[in-house]
Amino acid sequence: MAALFAGLMLALSAVAPVHAETTAPPTAGVDPAATRVGALARGSCNAIAARVDALPGNGPVLLRSYDGRRGQGAPDLAPLHSAAFTYDNALAVIALLACGRRPQAERIGEALRLAAIHDTRLRDAYRAGPVADGKPLPNGWWDAGQRHWVDAARQYSGAYQDGTSCGNIAWTALALLTLHDATGAGRWRDAAVHLADWVVTHASDTHGAAGFHGGIESFLLVPRQATWKSTEHNIDLAAMFAWLQRIAAPGGDWNAQASRARGFVDAQWDAASGHFWTGTEGDGVTPLRSPAALDVQVWAQLLPDAPATWRHALAWVERRHAVEGGFGFTDIRDGMWTEGTAQAALAYRWSGDEARAERLLAVVARQASPGGFLYATPAPRVAALYSYYEHRPCLAATAWAALAASNRNPYLPKS
Repeated sequence: MAALFAGLMLALSAVAPVHAETTAPPTAGVDPAATRVGALARGSCNAIAARVDALPGNGPVLLRSYDGRRGQGAPDLAPLHSAAFTYDNALAVIALLACGRRPQAERIGEALRLAAIHDTRLRDAYRAGPVADGKPLPNGWWDAGQRHWVDAARQYSGAYQDGTSCGNIAWTALALLTLHDATGAGRWRDAAVHLADWVVTHASDTHGAAGFHGGIESFLLVPRQATWKSTEHNIDLAAMFAWLQRIAAPGGDWNAQASRARGFVDAQWDAASGHFWTGTEGDGVTPLRSPAALDVQVWAQLLPDAPATWRHALAWVERRHAVEGGFGFTDIRDGMWTEGTAQAALAYRWSGDEARAERLLAVVARQASPGGFLYATPAPRVAALYSYYEHRPCLAATAWAALAASNRNPYLPKS
């Protein structure tokens, strides 16, 4: 799922920690909570913008999402050393626009646009850094022990990075549409349409509650259809198609496609328990009832026409995902997931519970690393769906903190 595999970026040691702005004494007559939230928004956004500015020129760039465990520099784990995940970079675009950093947002956005237009399909990850010759490169790294270059798609058996997840496509399109909203330039909208067309052509599904399946899984250059369906993906796709319909984008029947995705989401709502199933098994029909996923429950609240009954999912996560300080990714409850806790804070803000959101954001702000990015978790590691997050500074967590602190719903235009 899109939120499950957060991406990476180039480290810079001279960025001030996010929490640095929170140490000043409160001014008389000023709400201390609002001051802290504002500091989190500025600090998170500044950290992302500084990473873009560290790359010379004004051309397209992709950011690596994770720093090393000590808070600066590249991570030791080779597959993460230079990987720039599309989801993370899409979030960075929306976050940068939310805090008025349009030049930096456009540099990342242009790299995503080039990937969308010029690759045969949008990959889940590319190589971080400046993009030359009009197309982002696949991820790879130098293996010092073997003394050769490792191409992730060809030689890395865990190459989720070469797959194409529909949720990641949706987030990339949402980032491009946010740029279109901010600039009015048609190239952003047209690239989003191109991505939406790919989803309709390659991922439409008629089994069970219909909707869209996961996309393409690719291991060692052997792509295969991901026949499972994700509730989270379909939430993202419903938002993407609805946005295209809202701006009367050329191309397909976006209203029909939004209804297809939304119909699947509606079918995954379990009224008896008051939460969403994670998606389906590989047959595209049988509900995947365990594990539960935090992002599914809170992202649904951000859809503009989310029914009031879905608010019960917030009570569900409080019972099943709550950990010290915030929320875990799954109901294993093995530690706080910073990104998801920020997502929950934004959902609370949109549901009108500002006090609860502020408490969560105060904890999120304390996850700042020396390099400015927020740690993915304060724990050594926490479980996600079929994977885990480790105690590394993370671009996606930092971007979600900026969005939540700015009260910016990424599913809707700002204007």
